Amino acid sequence: MAFDNEYVLRDAGYRVVASVDTVDAAVETIHAGSPDLVLADLHLSGGGTGVDVAQAAHDAGVPVIFVTGACPEAARALAIGCLAKPYSQRDLLAAIDAVDAKIAGRAPKRLPRGFTLF
Repeated sequence: MAFDNEYVLRDAGYRVVASVDTVDAAVETIHAGSPDLVLADLHLSGGGTGVDVAQAAHDAGVPVIFVTGACPEAARALAIGCLAKPYSQRDLLAAIDAVDAKIAGRAPKRLPRGFTLF
């Protein structure tokens, strides 16, 4: 799914810093790449969870969207939103647009199905 997201995002004009599947790689990427946004699944390989990634991103001032089946309770304190799986490419792009709008102080045009904006 991460590589599908990467393709969709690049096709939409976004620059994808990295697609990783461990907490350590994600934290390293956050600190080295200065991303504008992190998409974090809850379940990662190699120990740790997306909550650990969200904490690192939050500490670095990078907004996070959880993309997972069930949004963890800790998400509200660490993330800007949660997009429930399964989601469409259109829903992913609309969720990012909604986050962009919120960060810019504008009301989002629409919230896609399965997306909660905190």
